[in-house]
Amino acid sequence: MRNAALTKEHLLTIAGNLFNTQGYKATSLSDITFASGYTKGAIYKHFINKAVLEREALEHMTAKIVHCLRDKIRAESNVMDKLKATFLFYTEYVTNPIIPGGCPILNAAIEADDTRPELRQVAKKALDIFHQSIVKLLDNGIKFNQLKKNINKEDFATLIISSFEGAIMMSKLTGDTNYLKQVFKHLENQLLSYKK
Repeated sequence: MRNAALTKEHLLTIAGNLFNTQGYKATSLSDITFASGYTKGAIYKHFINKAVLEREALEHMTAKIVHCLRDKIRAESNVMDKLKATFLFYTEYVTNPIIPGGCPILNAAIEADDTRPELRQVAKKALDIFHQSIVKLLDNGIKFNQLKKNINKEDFATLIISSFEGAIMMSKLTGDTNYLKQVFKHLENQLLSYKK
């Protein structure tokens, strides 16, 4: 990797960590220069403005999460274990986060709301990728005769994501990971009811 690419990667990681822990609005360019050791001019050489840096940092964070989750899914040989690996990934996220500060998709979605459409668009795209990945796993489970055909795949994928995102928020807010364990157990039982 060239020096310019390494610098950009470093800036995306530093800025992403700051945005995810402090918030996009609350993180100034001065915070990023202090944490990274680069000047504002060096940052602007790679990103034309803070909004572009915010968008690319969120894309960078979600790509890391997607890559890590895909590795965990690919390590398993059947659909039940692949889905349980997905559940476990979410369950461990609070105590062993890939990105400090919680789920970057959830954090960006909350902060972006109606005021930052670029961030909202990136968060929605990441959410769609997660949703489609779970639907595909369920499709494969049906296709390979591991799951019953009567599963409403879209609904179950939505239930998985919304349950875990809510449990992550509750666990971070209270410092209690039991919410994640309860969601894991509930979804695991539901998944077992779909097993062929």
